[in-house]
Amino acid sequence: MLIRKLNACDEFVAGDGTLLRELLHPDKHPLALRYSLAHAIVPVGQTSYPHSLKTSEVYYILSGTGEMHIDDESQRVEPGDTIYIPPDAEQFIYNSGTEPLVFICIVDPAWRQEDETVYGDRPPS
Repeated sequence: MLIRKLNACDEFVAGDGTLLRELLHPDKHPLALRYSLAHAIVPVGQTSYPHSLKTSEVYYILSGTGEMHIDDESQRVEPGDTIYIPPDAEQFIYNSGTEPLVFICIVDPAWRQEDETVYGDRPPS
């Protein structure tokens, strides 16, 4: 049995600027997984860098509110929302609320740095 405690996972700044804790990754844990699972935080008033992945991604919003941008679309997001991000879609998320925007990220197949492209600076908040 493998149980990962959130606070036992190292927090780091991801390529898109979010605060990330990697919970499960098949290259780092002895598990037969196709996907990777991470916990992400965007501080109040901050925006992740526009980026795309060659793989699909799903966000599940745990707390906070924000605006999800995928290609030319944007929509308000809140706790309980699940967001599907297709492969190669340019995306970013903005924390428009008054508390940290916290969400789970699932990348399938598992995230790899060579599958991510980060585009320039963060958009204006």
